[in-house]
Formats: sequence, structure tokens, C-alpha cells
Amino acid sequence: MTSKGGGTALSRRNYRLASDTEKPKATGIVSEKLLSDYLHHVFPSSSRHGLTPVANRKLLTFQDLDTHLEQLLSDGDITEESRDQAVEGRLGPPTVVLDHTSGFEGLLFVDDDLLGVIGHSNFSSIRATTCVFKGKWLYEVLISSQGLMQIGWCTLNCRFNQEEGVGDTPDSYAYDGNRVRKWNVTTTNYGKSWAAGDIVSCLIDLDDGTITFCLNGQSLGTAFSDIKMGPGIAYFPAISLSFKESVAFNFGSRPLRYPVEGYRPLQDPPTADLIKANRLLGYIKTVLATSIDTQEEKVVEKDSSVWKLQGEPTVLVTLAHIFNYFAPLMCKVYLVEDVLMNFLLGILEGGGSVDEHPLIQQILDLFWLLMEDYEVNECLKQLMMSLLRAYRFSPIIPDLGFQIHYLRLTTAILRHEKSRKYLLNNVLFDMLRSVVFFYIKTPLRVKEAGLEELIPTTWWPTCFDKEGRDDPELREESADERLRRRAYERGCQRLKKRIEVVEELQVQILKLMLNNKDKGTGQASRYIFLNKFRKFLQENASNRANPTVLCPPEYMVCFLHRLITAVRSYWDEQKRRSGGNISSEDAYVPPQLFFNGKVDYFDLQRLGGLLSHLKKTLKDDLATKANIIIDPSEILPSSMDDLDEDEETGAAQRPLGAAATGSSPVRPSWLSSPTLGRANRFLNTAAVSLMTPRRPFAPPEKVKVRTLAVEQRTEEDIEGNYGNDGLLLGQPLEEPDQPITEKSLLEILDGIVMMYNLSVHQQLGKMVVVSDDVHEYAVALKDTEEKIAKCPNRRADILDELLKSQKVFAEKLNHLSRRLAWINATIYSKEKMLDVYWLLRVCICTIEHADNTGSLFAFTPEFYLSVAMNSYSALKNYFSPANSMEELPGYEETLTQLAAILAKHFADPRIVGTDIKDSLMQALASYVCYPQSLRAVERIPEDQRVAMMRNLLAPYEQRPWAQTNWILVRFWKGCGFGYRYTRLPHLLKTKPEDATLPSLQKPCPSLLLQKHMAELLRHDKDMAASFLNSVLNQLNWAFSEFIGMIQEIQQAAERPERNFVDTRQLKVCATCFDLSVSLLRVLEMTVTLVPEIFLDWSRPSAELLLRRLAQLLNQVLNRVTAERNLFDRVVNLRLPGLESVDHYPILVAVTGILVRILVEGGRQGVARAAAVLLSDPCFQLHSIQHLLGEGEASAGAPDRKHFSLHAYTDYISAEEEQKVEQMLAFLTEESKQAAASTAPTSEEDLCPICYAHSISAVFKPCSHKSCKACINQHLMNNKDCFFCKATITGVEDYIKPSAS
Repeated sequence: MTSKGGGTALSRRNYRLASDTEKPKATGIVSEKLLSDYLHHVFPSSSRHGLTPVANRKLLTFQDLDTHLEQLLSDGDITEESRDQAVEGRLGPPTVVLDHTSGFEGLLFVDDDLLGVIGHSNFSSIRATTCVFKGKWLYEVLISSQGLMQIGWCTLNCRFNQEEGVGDTPDSYAYDGNRVRKWNVTTTNYGKSWAAGDIVSCLIDLDDGTITFCLNGQSLGTAFSDIKMGPGIAYFPAISLSFKESVAFNFGSRPLRYPVEGYRPLQDPPTADLIKANRLLGYIKTVLATSIDTQEEKVVEKDSSVWKLQGEPTVLVTLAHIFNYFAPLMCKVYLVEDVLMNFLLGILEGGGSVDEHPLIQQILDLFWLLMEDYEVNECLKQLMMSLLRAYRFSPIIPDLGFQIHYLRLTTAILRHEKSRKYLLNNVLFDMLRSVVFFYIKTPLRVKEAGLEELIPTTWWPTCFDKEGRDDPELREESADERLRRRAYERGCQRLKKRIEVVEELQVQILKLMLNNKDKGTGQASRYIFLNKFRKFLQENASNRANPTVLCPPEYMVCFLHRLITAVRSYWDEQKRRSGGNISSEDAYVPPQLFFNGKVDYFDLQRLGGLLSHLKKTLKDDLATKANIIIDPSEILPSSMDDLDEDEETGAAQRPLGAAATGSSPVRPSWLSSPTLGRANRFLNTAAVSLMTPRRPFAPPEKVKVRTLAVEQRTEEDIEGNYGNDGLLLGQPLEEPDQPITEKSLLEILDGIVMMYNLSVHQQLGKMVVVSDDVHEYAVALKDTEEKIAKCPNRRADILDELLKSQKVFAEKLNHLSRRLAWINATIYSKEKMLDVYWLLRVCICTIEHADNTGSLFAFTPEFYLSVAMNSYSALKNYFSPANSMEELPGYEETLTQLAAILAKHFADPRIVGTDIKDSLMQALASYVCYPQSLRAVERIPEDQRVAMMRNLLAPYEQRPWAQTNWILVRFWKGCGFGYRYTRLPHLLKTKPEDATLPSLQKPCPSLLLQKHMAELLRHDKDMAASFLNSVLNQLNWAFSEFIGMIQEIQQAAERPERNFVDTRQLKVCATCFDLSVSLLRVLEMTVTLVPEIFLDWSRPSAELLLRRLAQLLNQVLNRVTAERNLFDRVVNLRLPGLESVDHYPILVAVTGILVRILVEGGRQGVARAAAVLLSDPCFQLHSIQHLLGEGEASAGAPDRKHFSLHAYTDYISAEEEQKVEQMLAFLTEESKQAAASTAPTSEEDLCPICYAHSISAVFKPCSHKSCKACINQHLMNNKDCFFCKATITGVEDYIKPSAS
């Protein structure tokens, strides 16, 4: 055993040998008398009357010290008799744990200390191994998750199942802080709601027959009295908890956080060991505060804070004797927490920075010098567990004093190099949930957290626009409101500054872990951290279906922000040291990390598909572009035998603790005990393990380079040296030669991006609910105040109810506004927004570099694109209105870069994953909804814009055409006929006062992209024909589906029995309607921008497209405008979910198309359009008249109001109305002329396919006949004759022979 401190390394055994020598010179340069005085000063003897007088003291030497020390430690020992008396009233083993052998029901994970538990079935129950029948007892429960649990006491007779737990049987009693109730067969309100991080104390008085519960040390009052007692009745601690809920018990194995006078813990504290440990610690303190003045021959007291381990023989031998007894005690949890941790915390109580307290470093040096390795290891493990538990379960107070206190000690311990490396290697990620150290929990109970004192004045928005949104432009603050807002903002700033102190300490801890200069005692800390961090990511990425394995997202959010701060600090420090590197502002992950096999991405999907597939198909590109040769064994197809071998390997590597459950996996119990991170006992009454993974973690990918498992990698493997590129092996030619930064930082950065994708984004969206609640309550309060102002004086009853509502809303807003201040400071602050923005830029830059590698872009993990899209969404939606995205540096340039990525890659053939392609399409659709991001799309290079439009205009079949169509509609909205609304006009007419109506984005058409679309359709005739044919096909399908759905809805509504229409059916119906409207709008845009596609019959398919368009428009008009039709009846039902279904959206879209081809086209085009429209057998003039309310009134309801465009003058301009009237007059005249000139057609002359048009085409060579519309539509998809299946080689006009 060696140590850096104290010169020559000596073990405890060596010290004893030195002290056993008979030579008086063993005391070194200290005389016997001085040594005796020193030892008596350190180990004062005591008698019945106090300290032994100096004159009566015997000469004390090292030879006598062991005997003297044993005598001192034996004083006051607890006798065996007193120990036996201590357990009166209790039955069971002295060490109390959860009964994992027979005392449980359901499926449970139990930690290997048998104190932490996670529910893994509907409602699992478990009890302790010890019961009580007399006296006053208590135990504590640390709440790790705040869901449905019932905690309390039960007897051995209680029988639980998956529906009934503790409190649901006659002899069991429970408190449920989730529903704020107490349970004993029946239930009543009791106590307060609990939150994760709270401590529940369960007290039972078997003298008076009462049960009481406390929450964080505050009594909730007597819950039950007159409980059943007597012979044969004894109570066990017990809990029932639902799926994923978790707690940790403290029966007395650790010091109780909130002891109650008169009540004893179920497990007796180690009183004798406690007395010994405190005495020994007192002796150590005396040694630290004492020095020997050899010149003056006296013992001198000094300040212990400046004590140093300097190798003085007398001091070291004295300490060695103390540690003979002290070291074994420091392996016990209770003593570490009660004695050692409190001693170390006391050293830091003086304040100042951790650097100003070097004594802790000296004490740790002493531990490593004088204790066996296994003793130091166990002591440090228990110390970190106690610190983490204390940090997590400390109450929130205004100055966060408890959290700061524990973080300062954690920092001081991790500053000690040898201790830090041991903890990193063996404890922080393996046994502990060290991520908890970076979490700042949000207080649910504002009052108890002291936020009322810190933020005495509350404020919330009071000015809203007509859509119920906070509108700064409308805000005209009164002087009182302005004062309140400013006072609230000052309170928020005070809170933020206190939280920043905690965050700074957390960053310091991470910087210590990321230290790469501490190579004096082996591998630097950073490389240990990096390997553990990668395994942590692997656990969270490979177990998405098993939530009990995962790190909670709220921890991930805080960990991500601290890690970003620490990494950027080291990155920029490296930049200052070697000026050639790029700064962290321009950070990115080089593409070779994705394909050189040096970094393990587990089973995460790549853009090009599975890694094994990419290795096969792109092995030549890897060899030519990156000089990487794939091992042939890696590209052989996998077989089922491989899976079996993998499982055998996983079984061989499984720790012994898992053997208790057969095949249950080893995993960190993220939702369980705040102490241990591995639950090795999976309790299951059904004797079936549900948690067995099909395949263990994937091994690292092999390339023709030295490849090691994650935990085996060294600094050389990561950083490289002397021609070895380390992580950057295989640099492609497209990648610049400029050095980036230390390669280890690049892998951590890659891990940060992965971490955001795993759960951080989800949590950012989840926490917005508090802001939404504030908004809803503020709207409700304002509405209530307006009603109070309007309430007549004679209605005192109504006024009283309104005042009560006002009070409730105001109280809730006071609470929520303070809670929101905390969330804004910890999650949505400006600094956190800059972190997410930096992550967005990292992803954009990484994708751009990977894109330059050509086919190797396929190796890029999907999560880089996901994080780029999600982080932008978070910046836009989650951080406002407190922080605006427009204020971010380089905001417009970043928007343009992201626009270029979306525009290029939404149809990139190198990307094969359906989900990621859909996400890209949806992100682009969202991007073009807002003016700023749409302008960014317009700023990308012209060739990229044209390529994007070409991809959008590809035929709609076999791809997500609905999103594509929506994107095109966004380019048009604001230019179409009556298409400038932000709220559906028909809804504002029926319910104008309803602020919850669906709201649409404000129109922001793109004339530039419309121009590109027009040019493409105009010049590429084949593409135009196929695009429009697919749009017409989809319109036909969507509208037909819609009609079918409303028929079913109408039938369900008309049944005499009470039938409810399925909400999913209503949603599908509304979606089909919206799709029909958007497809009509795309047709309107096309016919407006490029009318010649339909009207210039010299273009192939123009006539066919015009006929199909007319046919569909007539069908839509007839279905929607017919008197008392199906559409009318369903609209009048006003079903929830069908708010968007009405005459206006669809009829105005149809009108826009008709106006364009019948009014605004050239003379020849208008004539062709009119002829085609009128020749369609479905054309009915009254459908057009219906648009202006001129249709015939039904006989049954002459006063019934008709739809009319005249009624929507706010949305349809006078010019547009005039064009509709002009179109109606034109069609009226044309239909009269057509009726007069059309000769009756015999049945023989009608097309045998459609029976709507006259025969006008003959097929070659078979000479069968039909109308041109039918054959042209048929030939677009098939070349065989309708009738004889012969291949059609040509189509000629058919001229009917004249009658002879």
C-alpha cells in the first residue's frame, strides 16, 4: 500500500512492528517524557471524578499504547444484558430489511441492500422482516417517485393481490401522498401531497394504539387510533406501489433524518461502535490540533486546518494506533454517515472556497496511507452514497444551503486524485447514480421551499389577443402592474443567482472528472470518465422499452447543461494553449467517428440503415475515401447461432448478484433507492422474468485497426500518438486538416448530442406545462374579473360564486408564478437556451461535414438530424416568451443553414429510415409556417431551392404526400381566393366569443418559391402531367373517404338507441376533409401559376387533366351544395372534432379554381374550360348558384338560410365577389346555349366505359372505341385495350359515318 503523502510509505503493520521494539530510541527524536505528555494529551485517561491529574499519570509509551487505547475504548460499553432488553416489543432479525423471500406480492425489483424497491406490476406489495407488538416505533421512507403508493403497517394475516394492497385490508393502515388520503379498508382525506425527494416517517404507538405519519419532519396528525392490538397481533412495515414507482427504506441502518422523541427506529443503532468511533475521531482531531515542540520540550496546540501529513514518526505512529481501531469502523454505513461525514462537513463550515480547506486532502492522504485498500474503498463508497442521499433528500430552502453544503464536500473529496480515480472507476457510475449530483429538484410546495420570502410579489400576463395569447403589443400596463412585474423580476433574479451557486459547484465536480493532466497515479480521470459515460449512454440507449433502467429525464437535462459548460471550458482552454484549434463556438464532430469503429454507437440507427448493411455495400467507398478496410468476418450474414452465442456470452458476464433471479438483468435502478444503483433481485410471484433482453450490449465494431471494448480503452487509443490518429482514424479527403481539439472532448460532445436525443428534449417539452397552466389560469382570472364587473347588484349569489372563483384562481396563480420562476431559472434561462442553441449549431456543422463525404454520409447516426430538428423546435417553442430566439447570436445564419439541411435531405436517397424521413418532412412543413424560417428557406442558394421544389413536385404515390401537399399549401396561403384567414371564418360566425377555437398560422406566402414551381411545371411537361395526375388521384381518394365517413357518422347519429360516434372516426373524417381542401388549394395554385397545363391543349394530357379536374369539381360541388344533403346534416350536428368541416373552406377553394379558369383565363382557354365543364354529365348550374345563395329554397324550409359568399365580406374582397358573379352569369348563358344546341345522343353513340360522353376515339390495331377522356386516363397507367387486352399502338379520332 503506497501513498504520495508522507515520504516513505508505511503500512499499519509496519507501525506496529516499530512500536514493539524494546529500544527507547524508537520514539525518534522525541524524549520519553515528551512522548508520554504527547500521548496523554491525545489519549487523556479518565477516572470517576474526571481526568487523571498530571502528577498521577503513568509514563506512556508506544509499547503501552494499545493496552491504554483498548481500556479507553472499553469504558461505557453496552453489556449483553442491556442489548437483550433493547429489543423488547420487537420480533425478527436485528438487521431489518425487506422480506424478499416470502413477504411480497406481485413483481418487484429490490436493491441488493434489500432497502430500495421498484414496483414492476399493477400494484405490488412487500413487507419488512421485523415486526413490533409493544412500544413506540418508527421508520423512514425516502420517496424516489411521486406516483401511486400506499405506505404504512400491516399484520401477518394481511393478504394482498394486484388490486388490493396496504390499507385495503382490515389489519393494514396506509398513507397515500399521491391522492392525499389515508387507507384502512375505507379512505378519507389526510395529510399533504408528497413529491420525489420527500421523506415520510411512519410512527406506530402500540401503547396507545395510534398510527401517525410525518412528511419531511412535520407531523400530519394522528391518522389512525384504536388500532387492533393484543396477543398474536404484531405490525410489519409495508408498502404497496404501482408500476415504476420507487422508494428506499431506512429502518435504522442509517441515521434517521427526522428522529422523533420517544420513538425508536426498528433497527437499533450501533451504539457501542458509535461511541468508539466518536472517541477515536476525537483522538484524531487532537492529533491534528497538536504539534510537538522538540526545542521547548512541550506539546503545543495549533490550528488543525493547516495540518499537513509531513512524515513525522511520532505523529504517524500515533495515528497508526488510532487507525487500527478506527479503520474497521469506517466500513459501516451508519458510522460513515453519522461520524465521518459530519466531521468533514464541519471542516467546510467556515465558508470560503473549497481550495481554502486543504485539511480534507490531508485526511484523505492519511486514509490511503493508514487503511487497507479494501477499507478505504468501502469507506469512500459509503461516504459518497451518504452524500448523494443527503443531497437528494435535503429540503429546498431559499439559499439552497443544504445542497451547497453537500456539493462542497463532494468537490473537496473529488479534488483528491487517488480518491477521485477510485470513485470514477468503481463507484460513481457503477454503484451510484452520480448524475443526481447535477440535478436541482423543483419544489412542488412553494411555501415550504421559502419561495414566498424570496419572491414576495407575483406577476403574470394580463393582456391577451382575441386568440387568448399574451400579446405584448396590446399590453398597456398600469403603474401598479409595472411595479409588480419589476418586483417579480427582481425576485426571479435573486433566485437565479442562488441557483447559479449550486450550478457552479456542479460544474466544478465535472471539471474534476474531466481532468486529463492527473496522470501521476495511472490513467487520467477524463479517460476513466469517458469510458463510464459511454457505458451510461449505452444503458440508456439500449433499454428504451424498459423505463426502470433509464436515467430520469429531469436528471439528464441538468447533467447535459453542466457537461456542456465543462466541455466548452476545456475546449476553449485547449484553444488558448494551441492556437491552431477551432473554438468551441465552431465545434463539430468529425465524420470519421461514425465509420472508423473507434466509437461504439450500440444498436442506434444510421441514416443509411443498419451498420452491417452499410459495411457490405460501402466497403469499397470506405477503402478509397477513408483508407479503412472492413474485416471480412464483419460482413458475413448473421445467423440465429450468433444470437445464441451472444446470449451465452451475456450469461457468462452477468454478475453473481443476478443469479438470485435466474435471468433478470443487472441494471441501475434509476427510479429506486437513492443509494445503490443496481437491483440484483427481481421478485416475481408469477416466477416469470419479464426483463430479459433478447441480446446483450453489442460489442464494438471491428476495423483493421486495434479495437478494444469501451472499458479497456486507454488514452493512447483515444488521443493517438506518433502517426496514430486515435479516434480520428480514417480522415476522408473532404475533411479539412485543421486540428479541432482534444479527441476525448469530441467523443464527449458526441455523447452530449446523443443524450439530448435520448430524453432531454422530451423533458424540455414536458416542463412547459407549468407555463401553460399560468396562461390558462390568467385567462380564467381575467374572464372572471370581467364577469364580476358586469354582474348586476341584485344577483348577490352569482357575485359570491364569482368572488370565490377569483380567489381560487389568484391563489393558484401566486403558487404557479413562483414555481415558474424556479423552472425558468433551472431549465429555461438564457444560459440554458444558449446551450441548446450551441448544440443546434454543433449538429448543423456536423451534418454539413458529413454531407461532404458523399456516400459515407449514410454512416451518420440518425440522432444528429433528430437533435438538429428538435433543438430548433425547443428554442422556438419552449424558451419563449421569457427568452426570444431572435436575440441569439448568428440567429439568421443558423436558420438558413438548417433550412438548407431540411431542403436537401428530406428527399436524400442516402437516408433510408422511414421515421427520420417523415421527421424531416414534418420539420420542413413546420419551417415554412413561420415568416422568419420561410425567409431562411428563400435565402438558401437557388440551385438548392429549385432542387427542393423538384422533389416536392414529384408524384405523390408511395411517399408521405400529405406533408408534401401541406408544404405547397403554405407557399400559397395568402394568395388564394378567400385564403387569408387565421381563424376558420365559419367558426367565428357560430361561436365568436370562444377563445379556445382552433387557430391557424398567419399567411406568409412565398412568391419566390411559387415562381420556381411555375418554371418547373411550365418547362417539364412530363413532370407536370404526372404531378397533377397524382394530385387529382389523391383528391378523388380523400373526398370519397370523407363522404363515406360522414355517411357512417350520420347513420350512427340517427339510430334510436343512444350511440356515441368514435372520436377516432371523427378525427379521420376531419383529416380527410382537411386533405381535400389542401389538395384543392394546390390545384388552385397550379392553375393560377401555370394555367396552360390545363388550357393549352397542345401540351400532352392537358385536355385529360382539364376533364378530370372538371369532373372532380362537379362532384365536390354537388355533394356539398345539394339541398338538405348529407353534408348539411353532419355539419349541423356540430360534433366535437368536426369543427373544421363546413361549407366555407371547401367551397371557397373550388370557387378559386373555377374563377381562374372561367374568368381570368384567355378567351380560348375560357371557352375550352366552359365547354369541358358543361359537357360533364355531373354539372348542375344550381351548384354554382348556391355559392352566392341563389339556389332554390327547399319546399319544406323556405326560410332556411343558405350558404353564401356574400356573408363573408371580412374574408372575401369585393373584387373576388364580382368575379364570382361574373362567372355565374357566364355559365348561366353558356349552359342555355349548350342546352339549345345539343342534339340528343343515342345510346349506341355513348362511350361504353363511362356512358357520359360520346364515342370520340378508336384504338389501333383492335378498333375498339371509347371517349377520349376514358382512353387517355387509361393509357396513363396501362397500355392494354379495355376489351380485348391487345396492346394499343395508337389512338385516332373517331368520326361517325353518315347515315346512308
